[in-house]
Amino acid sequence: MAGVGKLLKQAQKMQRGIAEAQQQLSAERLEVSHGGGAIRVTVDGHGLVHGLAIDPEFLKEEKTLVEQALVLALQEASAKARALHEATMSKATAGFSLPGM
Repeated sequence: MAGVGKLLKQAQKMQRGIAEAQQQLSAERLEVSHGGGAIRVTVDGHGLVHGLAIDPEFLKEEKTLVEQALVLALQEASAKARALHEATMSKATAGFSLPGM
């Protein structure tokens, strides 16, 4: 049963690592800009939007251009957050393997 004890210790270590990674991701801030810096989106490592800034001059542009730039900024911010999340969680679970997997 020594194998089970070792497995439980590994699982506890991984659980602590995941909790720490979750906290780190919550504190992380990523900023993305589009439209020549006219739109700035700030997200955390989970992809939660924390800020949106739009240059008032940019709002004078055609509505579809503003909407398209906003969507692109949000998509890029989401992709960056997802990549950071995957990398961070991968580090947290590194070295944990289930027998037979």
